Amino acid sequence: MLENLEKTQRIIKVAANSRTHAVAGAIAGTIREHRCADVQAIGAGAVNQAVKAIAIARNYLIGDGLDIVCGPELSEIDADGQRLTAIRFRLETRI
Repeated sequence: MLENLEKTQRIIKVAANSRTHAVAGAIAGTIREHRCADVQAIGAGAVNQAVKAIAIARNYLIGDGLDIVCGPELSEIDADGQRLTAIRFRLETRI
């Protein structure tokens, strides 16, 4: 159960109006602490903001000697009784 809770805490949800630098800071902080993070977005605008935030976070982390890789996947989620498809970006440190 603790493992599921920790994984849920590493999901960074991005909206179309999210500030990219704020999301990038959240991504970088999560990567520094856990060495992985999931970034979730629903809709074209949110995916755009997420991708920009991932690029900015990568620049933040390279300064710390960390590099990240990203694998996108589709994720079905339930939002207010509606089934939606989200794009989830799985981020991990490069070995």
